[in-house]
Amino acid sequence: MTSSALDTASLDRAVMELRNSAGSWSATPLTGRIALLEQLLPRVASGAAELAAVGAHAKGYGPDSPWAAEDWSGGPWALAQNAAAYLHVLRRIASGEEPVDPGGVREEHGRIKVGIFPATGWDRLLLNGFTAQVWMRPGTTAEQVRDRSAGEYRGRPGRPAVALVLGAGNVAAITALDVLHKLYAEGQVVIAKLNPVNAYLRPHFERVFADFVARGWVRFVDGGAAEGGYLARHEGIDAIHVTGSDRTHDAIVWGTEKDAEQRRRDDRPLVTKPFSSELGGVSPCIVAPGPWRDADFRFQAEHIVTSKMNNSGHNCIASQILVVPRDWNGTERLLDEIRRVLRELPPRTDYYPGTDRRLAAVLAAHPQAETHGDGSRLLVPDITDHDDVLITEEVFGSALGVVRLSGATTAEFLRHAVDFANNTLPGTLGATLIVHPRTEKTDRPAVETAIAGLRYGTLGINCWSGVGFLLGFTPWGAFPGHTRQDIGSGTGFVHNAFMLENIEKTVLRAPFTPAPRGRSRAIPRCPRARRTSSPTALH
Repeated sequence: MTSSALDTASLDRAVMELRNSAGSWSATPLTGRIALLEQLLPRVASGAAELAAVGAHAKGYGPDSPWAAEDWSGGPWALAQNAAAYLHVLRRIASGEEPVDPGGVREEHGRIKVGIFPATGWDRLLLNGFTAQVWMRPGTTAEQVRDRSAGEYRGRPGRPAVALVLGAGNVAAITALDVLHKLYAEGQVVIAKLNPVNAYLRPHFERVFADFVARGWVRFVDGGAAEGGYLARHEGIDAIHVTGSDRTHDAIVWGTEKDAEQRRRDDRPLVTKPFSSELGGVSPCIVAPGPWRDADFRFQAEHIVTSKMNNSGHNCIASQILVVPRDWNGTERLLDEIRRVLRELPPRTDYYPGTDRRLAAVLAAHPQAETHGDGSRLLVPDITDHDDVLITEEVFGSALGVVRLSGATTAEFLRHAVDFANNTLPGTLGATLIVHPRTEKTDRPAVETAIAGLRYGTLGINCWSGVGFLLGFTPWGAFPGHTRQDIGSGTGFVHNAFMLENIEKTVLRAPFTPAPRGRSRAIPRCPRARRTSSPTALH
């Protein structure tokens, strides 16, 4: 479809309305912005069941299915948690406090690290034992962290501007969270184009953001690539944020015509506006050897399967490659437990467009791949070719590959694992490291070196890195260093309630052994929190 065939009039009108109202949002005082969030949260709560139900229906199961817990956590819960995170920080500022607790800004081993989670009593109650630190870029001082945080509210507000948010089609809350970030962290009004896959969310978002829509600060529109391209090049759009794939980014920045690649080589972009993005990649889950007990194998198998099969694997942060020690006597035991979980999960379909084609490519490369459950869950238990499709491409579906690396010691294995993750796997969005506490104690230098060396925007220690997407306080984005000519997993951070600058990565930790832990079940549980009936509840 060409731009002349589009309903450009409605898009132009939406942009014009936002431009006319951008100054009034910039002029809205802190107290007014707080009040708007306080009014938004009850709307999220009152519509939560309906929002979760429409997501479940779109994915092929009912609101009473155990799978529907994913639609609660990735929809209304994530939206409420992120809004509450901004509210917590803004209230601190309004009361005269610094955004970040000064006691949480510390220098460790020559680096500034900021303790940001838990931030509230509810955080400690619901995710007891979970912690998060933001590692700042080398050269950043503690004074700079404290002085520059939340600049929008501390003497460095952005100019009135209109941002375009191009929404993702997989997880319900993504578009809404990106809208909140643009409004509250960057001070911009927003036109959000929903992805055609989940365009059904529009009336629900318009109800949640009703106050912002009424004042001309937010507009939601529908459409596909043509509408997105038109808006990206619109003279009334000042900044762009996209969640999707590197192909989406490249189509916007370099175009899709025959000269696109030459444009990239010459660095002649079609769009030069400020551009932030979250674009996925091939995420690893690294398992360090250790003195695991039977219950550890059962629980961590459930944990790993959760990190892959949540939302049928339709997550940019899904653990696509499991990296295990070739010489550890626990590797086969862990894989057997993973097979058990894959077999016992209830049936479901892969709903995201193109999944059948991507899984077919995996099967073509691995005709002997194991199929489990209803046959749609693939396990490739020993990948040796670094040109394998599971290593080079984000599958975005229910396929898990296993790479076995040598290492006579924990330190040697971790060196190999870090090198493989950093230099072979594409993308830098998130990685997970599972390490027994006794291993971490006895091999502390090796574990600390691995944590410092992994170049990922979010690193989960005994916790799927995808949890960082949900918490609001934890910045979400790729490891810095990508360029528009080689965009990788994207640029910039969102979900950054403390509005920190100079971020390198977030290190999120959870207990290796959740409590209470009873007898193993065929479905994962959410550790140290209220139990859920979800087969793949977020850990």
